[in-house]
Amino acid sequence: MTLKLCSIAVALALAGAAQAQQTQTPRTDSKAPAASSKAPAASASTGASADRRAEDRKARKAEEERIEAQYKAAKEKCEALKDNAQDVCEKEAKAQEKVAKAELAAKANPSQRNQRKVAEARAEGEYDVAKEKCDDMKGEQKDACEKDAKAKHDQAKAAISKQYAQRKDADRPKRSASSGETRSETRSETRRENRSAPGSTK
Repeated sequence: MTLKLCSIAVALALAGAAQAQQTQTPRTDSKAPAASSKAPAASASTGASADRRAEDRKARKAEEERIEAQYKAAKEKCEALKDNAQDVCEKEAKAQEKVAKAELAAKANPSQRNQRKVAEARAEGEYDVAKEKCDDMKGEQKDACEKDAKAKHDQAKAAISKQYAQRKDADRPKRSASSGETRSETRSETRRENRSAPGSTK
């Protein structure tokens, strides 16, 4: 009888171990899909960002080609003109190209630096065209024309410098004032702590 009881106990123990192993196996399997499901989401996000960058590069390339085509078309129209009129026409075409390229760069990265480059390109283009128009004149009239063009150019450059200097420094006084106040408060607190410290000679 003792032998039968031992056999029954061994059988029950084996059955319990087998059942425990079966219950643990599904838990491990259930976690696998959750972990693997994250991989497709990450790869999809990376693929989408790569697609956007590729589309941006494609769009910018198309804009650059459009600007170049416009410049060539404008320059071809200048060939029908003669003498200084042709030179003025070519200067105008080149000025428009420079401004368009600067605007494209500012559109891709609308920083103050790129926005300033747009204004500078426009001012330089206007100056080049104005100087070229003065070549139709002679003597004092030409000198006065060139002097006027230079004065207007200098005014434009000064206005640009002033405009973007104000933008750059717009928030600087606030930051310096707040930081200065913080530093003074910190120094005052340090002095108070030193006075109240035991054994302080101050």
